[in-house]
Amino acid sequence: MTRTWQISDFTEAARARIATARLAAAYGVPPVDRARLTASLGAQLRSCLTKGGTWRLTLETGTVSGTPAGTGEEVLHAVVTPSPEAAAAGQPPWRVTVPCPEAVADVGVGAVADDPAELAQALLGADEDTALVLERLTEQERLVDFHREELQQTNQGVVALHAELDAAGRAQREAFAAERKARTEAENARRRLTFLADASAVLTASLDHHEIVRRLPELLVPEYAASVDVWLFDQDGDRPGPAHAAAAVVAARTGRPQYAAAHPGGLPGVEDQPPSALAPDRPLLCIPLPTRQAPLGVVTLSPPGERWDPDDAVMLVELTRRASIAIDHAQRYQHNRDIAETLQRALLTELPAPPGLTLAARYLPATHGLNIGGDWYDAFRQPDGGVIAVVGDVTGHGLRAAVMMSQLRTALRAYAVDGGSPGQLLTRLHTFLHHLQPDLFATAVIARFHPDDPTMTWAAAGHPPPVLRSPDGRVRTLDAKPGAMLGIPLRQEIADHTVPMARGSTLALYTDGLVERRARGIDPGIARLADALGSFGPAALDADLEGSADGILRPMLSDSERDDDVCLLLCHLSGTD
Repeated sequence: MTRTWQISDFTEAARARIATARLAAAYGVPPVDRARLTASLGAQLRSCLTKGGTWRLTLETGTVSGTPAGTGEEVLHAVVTPSPEAAAAGQPPWRVTVPCPEAVADVGVGAVADDPAELAQALLGADEDTALVLERLTEQERLVDFHREELQQTNQGVVALHAELDAAGRAQREAFAAERKARTEAENARRRLTFLADASAVLTASLDHHEIVRRLPELLVPEYAASVDVWLFDQDGDRPGPAHAAAAVVAARTGRPQYAAAHPGGLPGVEDQPPSALAPDRPLLCIPLPTRQAPLGVVTLSPPGERWDPDDAVMLVELTRRASIAIDHAQRYQHNRDIAETLQRALLTELPAPPGLTLAARYLPATHGLNIGGDWYDAFRQPDGGVIAVVGDVTGHGLRAAVMMSQLRTALRAYAVDGGSPGQLLTRLHTFLHHLQPDLFATAVIARFHPDDPTMTWAAAGHPPPVLRSPDGRVRTLDAKPGAMLGIPLRQEIADHTVPMARGSTLALYTDGLVERRARGIDPGIARLADALGSFGPAALDADLEGSADGILRPMLSDSERDDDVCLLLCHLSGTD
């Protein structure tokens, strides 16, 4: 189907527009597309008429190009061909195509051009199309308003979500900051506790209070203090003199830490004082060294920076308290050790010099700890001319062991006045110790020499066996069965043992500190003692028994930490009368 109109004025243009609308309606063009077609065609025709001349409108139907005949989509083509003048000026034809879902038979539209009623009816139809378009547009506007409202609500939701996300981000950042702060505080607390534990171990490892005082500044400088001054009071209780800061004097008098600076320190448990005249530009922290009776002294520190962290100050006060305990223990230990060693040496007797018998003794206190006061030796004559030589070891150490040793020594001498063999004397000592000190025990070995008897009688109670060197250099251990320890809750009769002892023989009595070593037992030490005693010639023992005693101690103690007392008593029968 093809329709053509020649248009030279507005009436012809209106008729062509109406015919186009009716034809489009007849071919089932949707109202909206039909309205768009007529509107765009009317605008094009108005533009053409303003340019003048005669224009031609052609309407034709067909199928979409490229589809088989009878199967393609029906379309309506509208073409406005320009006038010859416009075409000569280069004006191209105007074209538009709309789909025709409902193709119909040929429709006559020529009557529209002459019948005013048809023209009015066509105009009303166009108005209906316009109204329908306007209705559709109204629906679209309502739909747009609905979507605009949804969009606005969505935007508000997005804004609220952003606000919530921002608040959550701030809360998360604050939580991270709090976590970092807590982690930092925990790390600092762990560092302080670790330092406090390590420093306490260092301070308590020594029993020399001078060493403790020397180590304290080494531990604190430079991390926790720029300088450290430790002032220990004299034993008579004198307090610091004018050379020390006034805050140190206050700390010594009150027993409370003092902080001297131009501004308050705000340190827990520390009292504020004016700045020190000795150091007006430097804060000072004066901490007393407390004990149960009175302070031992005052530790004065200056900060490593401008001031101390409050937690560091608390740690410093606690470390000073522990240092005070360590110093107090070291001073008490040294005092008790000095008393025990003095008592021990005072009670060790001078050896007698009976005819034909030479004696040499050595006593060495322990170099570590308070392990002194338990080992002892003695030698004395009996009324019948015999000589008693004894070496003993009281369990325990310190003053109590020294006092118990002196009581055993005195009791033995008293029992020996009435005579009696070594076994009988040890039996009586056993009964004496059990009734006197039920919780203390002792070991001992006694040897008895008599100028008219070619044998030596000995007895032991829980003690290492004597070592005997013959004149020909052979050495043997007298390992006859000994009695049990003295003082144990057991009734016992300690037996005597006799052994021939020719001129030139040497008997070694000793305590376990000479031969016993940790992790090696006592037997290897006894064997080493036998080797050392056998290394001397008879002439050396006759000529210098004291030097021989030193010659035994040197190799025996070369590998010893001396954590126990050492006693050695050599009894040598002279080779000639």
